[in-house]
Amino acid sequence: MSVPDYMQCAEDHQTVLVVVQPVGIVPEDQFFKIYKRIASVSQVSIRDSQRLLYIRYRHHYLPENNEWGDFQTHRKVVGLVCITTCGAAKDWPQTAERFHGQKEVYSSTLYDSRLLVFGLQGEIAEQQRTDVAFYPSFEECADVERRVEDFVESIFIVLESKRLDRATDKSGDKIQLLCVPFEKKDFVGLDTDSRHYKKRCQGRMRKHVGDLCLQAGMLQDALVHYHMAVELLRAVNDFLWLGAALEGLCSASVIFHYPGGTAGKTAARKPSISQPADASKRHRPGALTANGISADTSTEIGRAKNCLSPEDIIDKYKEAISYYGKYKNAGVIELEACVKAVRVLAIQKRAREASEFLQNAVYINLGQLSEEEKIQRYSILSELYELIGFHRKSAFFKRVAAMQCVAPTIPEPGWRACYKLLLETLPGYSLSLDPKDFSKGSHRGWAAVQMRLLHELVYASRRMGNPGLSVRHLSFLLQTMLDFLSDQEKKEVTQSLENYTSKCPGGMEVITLSDGLKLPPVPFTKLPIVRSVKLLNLPASLRPHKVKCLLEQNVSTASPFIYSPIIMHNRGEERCKKIDFQWVQGDVCEVQLMVYNPMPYELRVENMGLLTSGVEFESLPAALSLPAESGLYPVTLVGVPRTAGNITVNGYHTSVFGVSSDCLLEGLPSVKTSGCLVEVIPSLPRLQLSTSLPRSAHTPQPMSKEQLSSSVSVQLFNGEEQQLTITLENIGSEDIESLELTSKTVNTKDKVFGRFLSWDLEEALRHLPLKPGQTVTLSISIKVKLDFSGQENLLPDLNDDGISVTGLPISSPLRQLLKPRAENKAVSSESGKAEYSHIKTLEAVLNFKYTGGAGKVEGYYRELSLGVHVDVEPSVFFTRVSTLPATSTRQCHLLLDIFNPTEHELTVSAKNSKDLVLHPSECQRLAIQVDKFDFESLPQLYQEPASFSSPKQLEEERQHAQGCQINSKLDICWSIISLQKASVEGALNQLVLEHMQLAPLQWDVLVNGKPCDCDVVADCKAGDAVTLEVKLTNLSKNAVGPLTLTVMPYQDFQNGVQNYDLDEAVAFVGSNTFFIDTVKPKESSVCEGALLFLYTGDFYLNMKVQDDSTPRELPLAWFTLPCVHIRALDTPLQAGA
Repeated sequence: MSVPDYMQCAEDHQTVLVVVQPVGIVPEDQFFKIYKRIASVSQVSIRDSQRLLYIRYRHHYLPENNEWGDFQTHRKVVGLVCITTCGAAKDWPQTAERFHGQKEVYSSTLYDSRLLVFGLQGEIAEQQRTDVAFYPSFEECADVERRVEDFVESIFIVLESKRLDRATDKSGDKIQLLCVPFEKKDFVGLDTDSRHYKKRCQGRMRKHVGDLCLQAGMLQDALVHYHMAVELLRAVNDFLWLGAALEGLCSASVIFHYPGGTAGKTAARKPSISQPADASKRHRPGALTANGISADTSTEIGRAKNCLSPEDIIDKYKEAISYYGKYKNAGVIELEACVKAVRVLAIQKRAREASEFLQNAVYINLGQLSEEEKIQRYSILSELYELIGFHRKSAFFKRVAAMQCVAPTIPEPGWRACYKLLLETLPGYSLSLDPKDFSKGSHRGWAAVQMRLLHELVYASRRMGNPGLSVRHLSFLLQTMLDFLSDQEKKEVTQSLENYTSKCPGGMEVITLSDGLKLPPVPFTKLPIVRSVKLLNLPASLRPHKVKCLLEQNVSTASPFIYSPIIMHNRGEERCKKIDFQWVQGDVCEVQLMVYNPMPYELRVENMGLLTSGVEFESLPAALSLPAESGLYPVTLVGVPRTAGNITVNGYHTSVFGVSSDCLLEGLPSVKTSGCLVEVIPSLPRLQLSTSLPRSAHTPQPMSKEQLSSSVSVQLFNGEEQQLTITLENIGSEDIESLELTSKTVNTKDKVFGRFLSWDLEEALRHLPLKPGQTVTLSISIKVKLDFSGQENLLPDLNDDGISVTGLPISSPLRQLLKPRAENKAVSSESGKAEYSHIKTLEAVLNFKYTGGAGKVEGYYRELSLGVHVDVEPSVFFTRVSTLPATSTRQCHLLLDIFNPTEHELTVSAKNSKDLVLHPSECQRLAIQVDKFDFESLPQLYQEPASFSSPKQLEEERQHAQGCQINSKLDICWSIISLQKASVEGALNQLVLEHMQLAPLQWDVLVNGKPCDCDVVADCKAGDAVTLEVKLTNLSKNAVGPLTLTVMPYQDFQNGVQNYDLDEAVAFVGSNTFFIDTVKPKESSVCEGALLFLYTGDFYLNMKVQDDSTPRELPLAWFTLPCVHIRALDTPLQAGA
């Protein structure tokens, strides 16, 4: 026997062997269809008996194996079922002859046979025969299983009769010596009468009877016979048969201990009825059934005595195998015994001992095996190692079997079989064809072995003529084993991959093999490696903003809970988190990836784009080239959402080395992302602006550079005005339906007088709606008015020619550098120069707010910001402001010391004054006679305080009104030849306010009923009484008084001497002191008196007021009365004149 049956297991010893074969021409599919139905009758319960007969079917069995039937009866073909087709009656004789010829092959061992004829009808088919069954067709054969059961029962009857015949002890008869084929020539000439020979015959017969008892379902009798055979054969050193008896003993014990079988789930059997049968259902010992067959009476015998324990079973197997090993021709028997022992040890979960049996089986020499037999042997060894949990060892032998399929000695190598076996080795080497299994945790298995196996898969698939498979396996190798490849290996693998993909590009489709196995796609998530994915907000000029009232409505519908544990515990789902900005339909949106190239050479990535879901999205692919081992490298992928809704960025796609990959973020846990879900709002228009002024690199401090679409810069002198022309163009696809413009001054601590930026938007709004491609022009006026003055007198005053003036000395830091004071000379002027720059900066942001299209309906708009940077140089300095009293209390002479800090000749002009020309760094005085005015008479801001947000704003508005009145009164302007005329609005507002403001208490003096003020001289006659009337009007907000008014006459000699001793020249009619009671706001009080001038001449009245209210002290300026000039004339002179 040269061909082992690797599927053998211990319980096969209790089966009878039936061969099912076709006779004549039978379609293969129809044959196996009937064969499966026949094989389904694997065990038959014998009628009127508690015994089962187990049948083992084979459709191919070598006749030489049948010769070992006496050695082990389960190897003997005892039944033959032939399947044939016969279409006509004339063909029947030939068919019957073939059937008989087939029976002759196994005639020496056959118990019974059957012929199943399909397709024959008529007289012959109607004949009743036990050995032949006729069926009209392969479909009309409902009773095949019943016929097989009848056939099996007939086999059992013969088997039982042989068992009874051999088991009967006929001491007078000579016992036949049973032999195996290779022994027959060795026993020629032996002494058949010797005791040794007889014992050999008895022992072998006992073992044979044990086999028959085991097949007949009498387990305990078989155990008894095996034990007796072991004792007899051991005594005569008949090792081959002793091994067979020990193996039979092991098989019977295995059947008892493991009624479910040892061949696995596919070959599991029903428990033997003789094992767990109820005692009440058993037959009496020795009782005969109705058909004369006795039941298994051996069940009454104690099993524990004869049955081996699970540990003893293995020991006996070892002993039997050692005996088989003594015979070169028993290699197949030894190998099959090892296989059976391994299956038993697998049930017992004794893997280490099982591996010893398998290791022994590897080295059993079976002579010259064909390549097919070698493949089968290695495959079975692999399966057995898998059975005991030695997965890597199993994979090793499976791979050896695969290599055997394409051995050089085979004329036609079986690459498909090789490939199929290689696939089966993958689990043993901790490999799977799903790349997702390699993204979790650390690497499992030996990388070097895995790479070798993957290379073999690539080669096998190429030899199969399937380049798509080669690309898939090579991609898998590169993706999963990248960390273990050397630089040279990386280069070789990628070159091979490019060669394969040039013929068959790799994609993301699932490859289904002929046996149904599916190979999942292999995305290149490591070429390049992505570390983070960040969705970018639109540029500041394109970001959509929600109308505030709509925004508040949305917020009000949010959850009222401050804390939700459900939300907090779902923080791990960051990929599904919605981002707090929006994209706009039709606008280019960006996603930034941080990638790096792990390859030792430049990596070219083609067709890299985004994978999205939720809305229609047009991805704009990019191509990039990453340098070798580049480190983190930012890559921006762009696309355009074509519809509105919520869009999710699921991943990205690439094309590397000819392999297209779809890399999903959910399969890349190491990729950091702050969220991949963003809302896409309906489309909005786009606005682009251009300006007449040059662009600037300056960015206002509170704002970032990205918040401004552009910035302009200009340099002006203080007070100068410049026009900025802005051109707005609609570069989008939607109409601009509304446009708003606001400005905000930023990053300045200086007080700005007047409006820094001003415009008229009416003309631009007339062009709305602005169609795509159309433009509109807007003019912005830039006017800078800053205060460059300081609050210290750091310059020596200009000569006042001995005239005492009252005024406020002022200066600026620039003046400190030009002429430092004497007491400050010790301070280094260089240090001051380093700390001060005479140029001031004004910055503002113009904000264009516009909307239109579908986005406007949803309540969205866009903002476009333009930065305006102005460097302001000083134009004129007022280093000192002072006043001289005029002849009237309602006027004054304003003296201004003006300094020209520029490098140009500068002309200063004012109302009612000559132009003043100042050379660079020159200082001159300008005198202006101005009327004082009452600021209280300005528009009543106090009547509507609710319109101002704070007292500070109220005060600023009041100061602005005062400044406007001062500027209109003074009208001081400066000009440079190369520039237009510019004003100094704001520079003097607060400085001259105190000098030009009328006191809240208004004093009116009347002499003889005529007002006396300014240079008016009141004439009177000497000796006549002159009436004097002083009227006080309270224009303040509070009551004033009580007050005391004293009138003192004097004469001025015009030499600095004033004579107040005029008792003999001037007489008062009444008192010269008047008492004024409390005067309420807006009310008046009048004091009346009379004087008598006794002599002619020029007299002056000095009137002084004393505040008798102790709680408060009013400013002295409130009590300044005009000086009254009275000229007393003689009567004759007046008459003569």
